Amino acid sequence: MLPFETEVAQIYDEIGAHYGETIDQFQSLPAANQYRKLYELTESYVAPGSAVLDWGCGRGHFSYYLLKRGYRVTAYSLEDSPQVFTALSAEERSRLTLVRGNEAVLLPFPANSFDAAFSVGVLEHVREVGGTESGSLKELRRVLSSAGTLIAYHVPNRLSYIEALARVAYGRRYRHVAESVKFHKFRFGASNLAALVGDAGFAMAEFGRYGFLPRNSFNRLPASLRSGRRLTSAVNIADHFLERLFAPVVQNFYFVARAKEA
Repeated sequence: MLPFETEVAQIYDEIGAHYGETIDQFQSLPAANQYRKLYELTESYVAPGSAVLDWGCGRGHFSYYLLKRGYRVTAYSLEDSPQVFTALSAEERSRLTLVRGNEAVLLPFPANSFDAAFSVGVLEHVREVGGTESGSLKELRRVLSSAGTLIAYHVPNRLSYIEALARVAYGRRYRHVAESVKFHKFRFGASNLAALVGDAGFAMAEFGRYGFLPRNSFNRLPASLRSGRRLTSAVNIADHFLERLFAPVVQNFYFVARAKEA
């Protein structure tokens, strides 16, 4: 068993059965395990009880995890409150602040508001709503404390073989659907991510690549297999090996950045 498989399984058991139909990544346990590394990074870099910002919380599954681990969470979104928050206990809800925004880049928080901020599958979408990656990263730096940490996850790799194959296989079939719905319109390389991070006032603390296997494809398995722990462990081990062997063409980047002194 690889690190954080148990933690993923706990969250999957709690929210997958009730909210999996609305959260693609939690429709199967192998798919949910694409967040193992994110959970590990969080517990490695962010002290328990810290005030954290889930920037663009989406359907709420990562904020849910943060609350279960004892963090004080501000879940920021341009959308309505995620349904998954109804499953929280009263004590967990007391550590949750929901903020609905209406602006692409500027955040409605004072400077130095948070110990850490998370961008989970968000940075690549800011241009679609009128912002820029540079502007968003600078704004995240503003709301972080002087020793704050930014963790970005699910940052799409422009060389991803999965995305390239999907564009070939489905581009024509779904040509009537907006590109941003079918694929990632904006993707990144390692060098331009490093430049964006540095220009925004951060120092890179850790950078990596992950995700060779198309995890969400396991959502199509029969129900009896989708939650299988042994199958999931085998998938995790295979992916752990393959994403190192084929690192340049894996699906995603992650990075951890520390705020630099002004």
